[in-house]
Amino acid sequence: MPQLHLASIRMKKLITVIALAVLFGACSKDKNTMILEGNIEGLKLGTLYFQRMNDSTVVNIDTLNLDGTGKFKFEIPLEEPEVFFLHLDKKDENPFNDQLMVFGEPGTINVASTRQYFTVNAKITGSKNQEIYDEYIKTKSKFNRKNLDWLETKLKGAKKLSQQKIDSFDVLIDNNTKRSYLYSINFCINHKDAEVAPYIALTDLNNTGVKFLDTINNSLTDKVAASKYGKLLDKFIKDIKKAEQ
Repeated sequence: MPQLHLASIRMKKLITVIALAVLFGACSKDKNTMILEGNIEGLKLGTLYFQRMNDSTVVNIDTLNLDGTGKFKFEIPLEEPEVFFLHLDKKDENPFNDQLMVFGEPGTINVASTRQYFTVNAKITGSKNQEIYDEYIKTKSKFNRKNLDWLETKLKGAKKLSQQKIDSFDVLIDNNTKRSYLYSINFCINHKDAEVAPYIALTDLNNTGVKFLDTINNSLTDKVAASKYGKLLDKFIKDIKKAEQ
């Protein structure tokens, strides 16, 4: 009986060790893997390309032929946030809104969209950086819309408006553009703990004075500064300073 009891105890310990190993393996996989899945409503036939930036070139990571369904799933090893793209070939002559940017992160990210307006109607969930970036784009687009409206009014009234009135639109556009830049700078500083901050600095503020980029760079948390886009921003600033010497 004692031997049977000892064997039972050993068996329980072995089962516990195996269970912990499986659990640890699953957690480790979730921590270092991104699963990008979703559904494109209305899509019956098409090809979906999963892409990332390689230096300055967009390259395909994976390709999925969709036939009869708009559901898709991609899986890739990923240790830190990074921007990816979903490029949809709808097998027709209308390429409108066919490329969607996704700020990827380890874990599961879901994309829900439609065939006709793949980019415009996309709802992306499961990514903290994507959520922050969407907030940024929503406000940024308001600045852009104002500039476009003023420019359109200026061009339409070019023959009727006085030169003073035409010049006033240029002043409005210039001031609005400056406010837009300030918004972007402050947004990056206010989100210094998110990898999206150096990404915005690199993509939207690369023509801004180096002192503003320096301010953003110096505000980043250690974790973000050591990220892919944090390192790229730091290098970008150093290259500018070197060129100015």
